[in-house]
Amino acid sequence: MGPKTAKVYETLRTMLASGEYAPGDKLPSERTLVEQLGIGRTALRQVLARLVAEGALEVRGRSSYRVPGGVSVRAPEGLEPWQIHGERNIYDNRWVKLQLWDVEPPGVERFEHHVVRLHHVAITAVLDDQDRVLMMWRYRFVPQQWGWELPGGIVDAGEDPSETARREVEEETGWRLKSVEHVVTYQPMVGMVDSPHEIYVGHDAERVGDPTDLEEAGHIEWVPLADIPGLMARGQLMGSGTLVALLHILATRDKGRAKASH
Repeated sequence: MGPKTAKVYETLRTMLASGEYAPGDKLPSERTLVEQLGIGRTALRQVLARLVAEGALEVRGRSSYRVPGGVSVRAPEGLEPWQIHGERNIYDNRWVKLQLWDVEPPGVERFEHHVVRLHHVAITAVLDDQDRVLMMWRYRFVPQQWGWELPGGIVDAGEDPSETARREVEEETGWRLKSVEHVVTYQPMVGMVDSPHEIYVGHDAERVGDPTDLEEAGHIEWVPLADIPGLMARGQLMGSGTLVALLHILATRDKGRAKASH
């Protein structure tokens, strides 16, 4: 991919990551993109094929490209949420807060429900151009287990989670990201624990030195994506953020390749 083609690739990827096109939106025709981006049709198709392979686009029909994520199912209407009448702290420190909430589900008597509040965190899967992901081999004393993890950490008050993603990657691995793309925000234990997890995918990393967060840093390695299903089967992928990020990458990567081959 030449410099001009690479620039067009970065332009389109930035447009997609910024939300300029919503999930399910159709991209302009190839003719329109050729005129807008000042690129030949063959080079444009090379860029689009790469974006499809990465899961950033999907193919509909012969040459119609859309942003993944459009859905047909609708959420049911008319359902009532639980009523929250109050909350009180049982235990509170800088890492964890345990509370009792006075709740009332629809049609059920009020009762107190335990709620655990943890930190807001950001986790990043950094990919290179060789289909590898940047991971750390670490020991976790709570499960008393060694395993592979993605870099991540706590979002400081007032901090943009994308900046947390960049900072944690550099502190824990020594690699600096040029770009990050938000994938999903989710709750790992939605029934009782409040701890928003932000998942990012990063590209174009450069090594700037050794890890500076020695407490978090472990053995750093670029792990082939082809190895991920085997590591998962052996229970060597630790943490829900690591699993969610890698499953997303595998799903969009395989889906993109399947569509590109048709």
